Amino acid sequence: MPAPVSTPPLFPTYSPEAIIAFQFSSWYPRFTNQTIKSTVIRPLSVTFHEYLDSDGVFVPEGAENLIADSTLSDDEDVGQDDDDDADEPTKFAFPELDARIREVIAEYGAVFPKLNFSSPRDAAWMLPASSPLKCTSPADVYLLLKSSDFVQHDLSPDLVFDGCEPPHHSAPDNGASSIYELELVLRKWHPVDRARELRCFVRQENLIGISQRDPNYYDFWNEPATQAKVVAAVTTFWETHIKGKWEQTQGDYTFDFLLTRDLARGHVLDFNPYLPRTDPLLFTYEELHDRLLLARGTAEEALQPELRVVDSPAHPAAARNAPTHQHNMMPIEALVLSSGRDVQAFADAWQEEARKSVAEQESDDEDYEGTLA
Repeated sequence: MPAPVSTPPLFPTYSPEAIIAFQFSSWYPRFTNQTIKSTVIRPLSVTFHEYLDSDGVFVPEGAENLIADSTLSDDEDVGQDDDDDADEPTKFAFPELDARIREVIAEYGAVFPKLNFSSPRDAAWMLPASSPLKCTSPADVYLLLKSSDFVQHDLSPDLVFDGCEPPHHSAPDNGASSIYELELVLRKWHPVDRARELRCFVRQENLIGISQRDPNYYDFWNEPATQAKVVAAVTTFWETHIKGKWEQTQGDYTFDFLLTRDLARGHVLDFNPYLPRTDPLLFTYEELHDRLLLARGTAEEALQPELRVVDSPAHPAAARNAPTHQHNMMPIEALVLSSGRDVQAFADAWQEEARKSVAEQESDDEDYEGTLA
C-alpha cells in the first residue's frame, strides 16, 4: 500500500545556510545576466555597523560632495558651554568607503543602495521625488540607509536567522555570526516604472502566484490579452533562467520582476525567502498555499500561476494606498524651489521641473531598455 502523501506546511523551514543564499552577494553571481549591474562592498568595518545602528539621522564627515555653507547668522553665538561638549554625539567618518562609493558612482552614473537583504525603499522620500533612491554622492547613500527602518533587519543576525532550523547561534561575546557579514550593495540606478513591477511566488519549485507590486490602479492591467502575455513572459523567464538552478533555496522563494515596456521580457530585481516577513501583496499566504495544493494535484504541463492585479480604483489595495511616512514627507525639490517665491511663481517653477523630470525619465528609460535587447 503506498504511503500517504503529506500536506506541505504553510511555510517552508530554512536552515541558516539556506537563508544566506538570499543575501545579495550569494545570488548575484548566479544571475548577473538577468539583473541590474551591481557592486558589492565587503567587508564593512564594525564602526560602520555602529554608525547605522546609532540614534539619529546624520551623514558621516566628508561624505558630502560639496561643503555646505554655514547657516549661522551673524547674531548667533557660536561659542558653547563646556557642559555641551560632553553631550556631543559620536562623530563618524569613512574616507576609504567614501572613495569606493565615489568610484562606483563614477562608473554607473548614479546608484541605489541596499544591504545584504533589504533596500531602503521606505526612505525614498529623503531624496528628490523625481528620482527616487537615486544617489550621486556617499552622503546620499548614507542618508537613505540611516533613514530606513527596513535595513535595520540586516544589522542583527538574530533577526536575519529568526526561525531557522537548526537555530543559528551568534557569538556570545559580540553577537557576530560566523556565516554572516554585513555588505553594502550599490546597484546601477535606472528609472523604474512601478506599474511594471511584479512579485512572483515559488513553492516546491512551482510558480504559483504573480502579484502586482504597486498598489495603484492602471488601466492596462485589466486587458485579458495583456494579463495572458505577462503570465507567459514571467513563466518563460522563470523556466529558462531560474527553475531548478538554485538548489540552496529548496525550491521555495519569491522574486521581484520588472517587465520591459512591451511586457514581453524583463529581469530580476531581488529574491526573498518564502516567509511571513516577505509581503504577499495581493495574496494571502493561505491563498498561495491553496494554489500549491492545487498545483501538486495537477499535471506539470497544465500548471498556470495566478496573476493578481489592482483591477479597479475601488480595489481595497488602492483604497488604502498611502505613503507609510506621509506625515513628515516633503520632497527636497519643493524646499529648494519654494525659496523666495510667491505661490504662483512656485507653482510655475514646480510645473517646469516636473516637465523636465518626465522628459529625462523617458530618455533614461529608452536607454536602459536598450541594454536588455
